[in-house]
Amino acid sequence: MAHYVKGVLIPRDQIDKMVTGLADRITEDYQGKEIVIVGVLKGSFIFMADLVRKINIPMILDFMSVSSYYGGTKSSGVVKIIKDMDVDIEDRHVIIVEDIVDSGLTLQHLKEMLLTRNPASLKVCAAFDKPDRRKADITAEYTGMKIPDEFIIGYGLDFDGKYRNLPDVCILAFDGGNE
Repeated sequence: MAHYVKGVLIPRDQIDKMVTGLADRITEDYQGKEIVIVGVLKGSFIFMADLVRKINIPMILDFMSVSSYYGGTKSSGVVKIIKDMDVDIEDRHVIIVEDIVDSGLTLQHLKEMLLTRNPASLKVCAAFDKPDRRKADITAEYTGMKIPDEFIIGYGLDFDGKYRNLPDVCILAFDGGNE
């Protein structure tokens, strides 16, 4: 199956405004507190880097790597933890940073697991939300943009490990074959 970029869905200047707005809200909500930002690899790394540079409160950064896609375009529903975080989050204010909330299955599993570690608070910040695909009852407290039910790439989002480096959020098109 050959694939290519169909078109730009969200240009980089719009992404920058979105990130600034989210960072301002987080800074205001956590004024006087230290937060732990947990990026979900690999998709969130570009968004997280932009976000944390605009948040103006003390923070600790950590990462987790989880997967439920395994090379496809739809979540398998089976979540595999590849890398756990290193920081102890007990009694700390934690924000999970995700690139996109799609089915919500991975995020729901991750959030439930982190709640067992007794954080003072646990919230989710997602760059993009695709509510039409939701299978789990979960929402992000901080959401950048709602997007249509398209498979998007760029700004850290990938298809089979490719296209993360695109500066805009683009729609992936397929030429021949089935998704």
